[in-house]
Amino acid sequence: MSNWSLKRLNDPHSFLWRYRRWVVSNWRKLPLLDRWLLGEMLSPLLFAVSAFTVVSLSVGVMFELVRKIVESGLPVGIASKVLLFQLPSFLVISFPMATLMATLLAYSRMSANSELKALRSIGVTTPRMVASALLLSLFMTVLTFVFNDFIVPPANMYADLTLQRGLGKAISTEKGKDIIYSRFGRISSSDKEVTRKGLLQLFYARRFYKDAMKDVTVLDFSRLGYKQMLVADKAKWNDKESKWEFLQGQIVTLSPNGSITTAEFNRYLYPLGTGPIRIGRLPKDANNMTVLEAINAEKLYRESGNRKESRRMMVRIQEKFTLPMACLVFGLIGCSLGAKPNSRTSRSQGFGISVVLILVYYVLSFGFSSLGVKGTLSPWLAAWSPVFISMLGGGFLLRQASQ
Repeated sequence: MSNWSLKRLNDPHSFLWRYRRWVVSNWRKLPLLDRWLLGEMLSPLLFAVSAFTVVSLSVGVMFELVRKIVESGLPVGIASKVLLFQLPSFLVISFPMATLMATLLAYSRMSANSELKALRSIGVTTPRMVASALLLSLFMTVLTFVFNDFIVPPANMYADLTLQRGLGKAISTEKGKDIIYSRFGRISSSDKEVTRKGLLQLFYARRFYKDAMKDVTVLDFSRLGYKQMLVADKAKWNDKESKWEFLQGQIVTLSPNGSITTAEFNRYLYPLGTGPIRIGRLPKDANNMTVLEAINAEKLYRESGNRKESRRMMVRIQEKFTLPMACLVFGLIGCSLGAKPNSRTSRSQGFGISVVLILVYYVLSFGFSSLGVKGTLSPWLAAWSPVFISMLGGGFLLRQASQ
């Protein structure tokens, strides 16, 4: 620690000093039993966070960055920055797994050393002994949510921008690909006497680049009996006219009697609204959105008539909450397994058991998530079912350990 840090830590007027004093005072308020149990879990927790983060980083990012350094000439300094920016997203994955391993190892070691047996002999119940593990799991749940909602989205964005600039690619201004927007309303006849509800316009652009849509196609069904197709090389939103400005294209109109009319244009103004540009600016990956951004994205997809994306986004919104809850689930399962009488689990065995349990939980989560996206289950039920099932399993294990 630097001399500056030591001075700030010992300065009564500094934030670090006040924060340290707050932590120490609240720590001392905890019962001695909880302080002891939490201290036993701290070391394996830090070990597990480090181990799982290194493994996931190596598999998920590091090998790919090394390949880009060798093949594409990516500077090592830029690669290090990308790795640093992507670290929070892997920490979020590691936190639940580390909670499981920490609670399993700590309680298994105490059970093997007969420390839990000594606690039972003086009347401490198993639920009371695992309360400290659940308190730690609850803290990790809050920490995971904070990381996932406030730190991971901007960090992932900076990582992507840094990587693209390091590779010399000028695509950082590109917001999206394959933008689809549909608008529904009342379709009226030419004399406006007959109307019915239906699809008015279907907008498609191959990509959104530098505030412009490229390779645009619009299908117009707003007039009963008429079908119109507008194709253009580029389209921009015109704020002054509050319309879309299509450049270098043509319009094909099919009338009710079957005649086809074609007209080419250099510039054409078309009223559609800002829906396409708002969709184009959305991150494609819900992991790069905060909860509020995901809610706004779901509303936009629903208004545009894209039910599949709306349903997928509703599932992802719920998963923003169920991902942190995995810490509580794994904490309950880990301490329940470890608190069994005569439980003996080494670090290597604990790592193996943790991997198996994590695999089972996430396979269950992915399965229910797919059912939610397909519409077989409601988004809420699809996201929360694995949590409830695992909590029931953890409760059963806790009951077994109490006997």
